[in-house]
Amino acid sequence: MLMNVAQALLVMTNLPDEASAQLLAARLVDGRLAACVSILAPCRSIYRWHGRLEGAQEIPLLIKTTLERYSALEAAIRADHPYELPEIIAVPLAHGLPEYLEWVATETRAETQTKAP
Repeated sequence: MLMNVAQALLVMTNLPDEASAQLLAARLVDGRLAACVSILAPCRSIYRWHGRLEGAQEIPLLIKTTLERYSALEAAIRADHPYELPEIIAVPLAHGLPEYLEWVATETRAETQTKAP
């Protein structure tokens, strides 16, 4: 049975450098909180923080997960993120390749793997 597209999420966050982006991405996938994390090219972010205009180079992450795993994913990002207030934005998917979405659902299931005979 294929997963309902409404159950799939694209979560975005930014990290300050490649090393922290790689570490967080690996932890999320290894913990089955994300099926895949795409680490994008550095970008420049401009924002207001504590009343001052700031700018920083950041590494964007695109995290593919499910609604069921979102709370645990958010908690993991908050726990491992170096920023005081990390950007964590979840976008529900309107459409997607059904087989890919089923793969996302399979890869993010929290249940333990059965041992091979």
